Amino acid sequence: MELLFLGTGAGIPAKTRNVTSIALKLLEERRSVWLFDCGEATQHQILHTTIKPRKIEKIFITHMHGDHVYGLPGLLGSRSFQGGEDELTVYGPKGIKAFIETSLAVTKTHLTYPLAVQEIEEGIVFEDDQFIVTAVSVIHGVEAFGYRVQEKDITGALKADVLKEMNIPPGPVYQKIKKGETVTLEDGRIINGSDFLEPPKKGRSVVFSGDTRVSDKLKELARDCDVLVHEATFAKEDHKLAYDYYHSTTEQAAVIAKEAGAKQLILTHISARYQGDASLELQKEAVDVFPNSVAAYDFLEVTIPRG
Repeated sequence: MELLFLGTGAGIPAKTRNVTSIALKLLEERRSVWLFDCGEATQHQILHTTIKPRKIEKIFITHMHGDHVYGLPGLLGSRSFQGGEDELTVYGPKGIKAFIETSLAVTKTHLTYPLAVQEIEEGIVFEDDQFIVTAVSVIHGVEAFGYRVQEKDITGALKADVLKEMNIPPGPVYQKIKKGETVTLEDGRIINGSDFLEPPKKGRSVVFSGDTRVSDKLKELARDCDVLVHEATFAKEDHKLAYDYYHSTTEQAAVIAKEAGAKQLILTHISARYQGDASLELQKEAVDVFPNSVAAYDFLEVTIPRG
């Protein structure tokens, strides 16, 4: 599980920051990539990475402002030309379906793969045997969501060496033991499968704030997460501007991370007014409140380790 920041700017592209898009690389877990937002020129940013558009399985849109969605039609179309065949699902607020359908229709774009579009509400928006994705409403003047990706706990490894020492040979019985079932062996012995498993590996979690003012709902969504990716459009001294434009400051993001018990905070969606050393000052403002903070930059990669 890795984060790759394709765009870390706010509002409009800048020389050093493209507009918002973040890739969650799940190549080991499910051989796919999930995108969170898809601002203008996201597909151009992807060209500078190892991401293959055909591997993009899901796209989660936080809200319908242009710097978060204008790159979507181009990416969807290009995915066809780049060998995409597997289904892609786009999740987002009301309006995302009409935006995609209209963009593809008026440009006569034909997709070579199945496309599903789901207009979401608060709650669980996706779940399978590996992950749960939950959305909550945040405060941004338009309908907007934050997302939590929660990996489910992984069953501990089978203690095969112990089983062999007990003269239990490999075979179908190992599968039952692996599931934690109580098994009666051919010689009459009864064993509890859970006694022969290593401790489970705790699932990892990452939370994406989207664009928002300070939000109690988001703080609860981020409770004890491994990584909180929080917008920090403005410096702490510009807190009035942040409030007026429905955004957050560096300091506010750090307070949310601290109060939520997050393990790491990554700042993104940074205004173009903060160039060069000013970006480092933004990071320092967060670090003063929450030491494990970093200001993202385009193409920053962050691994989310187990434990």
